[in-house]
Amino acid sequence: MAGKPENTFTEKDKELIRILQEDIPLCPQPYQEIARRVGLEHREVLERVGQWAASGLVRRFGATLYHQRAGFKANCMVAWQVPKPAQSREKGEIFSKFPQVTHCYRRPPFEGWPYTLYTMIHGSSMEEIDGYVEQMSRASGLEEREKLFSVREWKKTSMKYFGEEDAS
Repeated sequence: MAGKPENTFTEKDKELIRILQEDIPLCPQPYQEIARRVGLEHREVLERVGQWAASGLVRRFGATLYHQRAGFKANCMVAWQVPKPAQSREKGEIFSKFPQVTHCYRRPPFEGWPYTLYTMIHGSSMEEIDGYVEQMSRASGLEEREKLFSVREWKKTSMKYFGEEDAS
């Protein structure tokens, strides 16, 4: 929640955020149900969420696809070596345009590990991902990389802000 200090959120704001970061109720009017749970009017919920979205505090609302169940059986974190730090933004923007890339981050290099740009790629097979990596390499001009294929997933969740432990 960068950009707005925690102490400027009312308790109702925090409760609304707690509910919004969970699954949206499966009912004909989910925001009315959310308003009921928080103890606000439907209009108030929409106004608060609208203000948060307009200010950039809320980036997006989206559905979560269980990629394994949908046929995307392989995923790979690719660590890219960017020879000049000033090129990181340009290369990151190129990678971000690939629909198979779900995450793209810049991180500092470490001794013995010169990679600074990371992309998470999803596909139906390791071979398919290899093809995407080659396309990305050609598009960016970056060749030095390490592919870190996922073998097993133990946990994958979104960050929870103002969790239950904050409710007291």
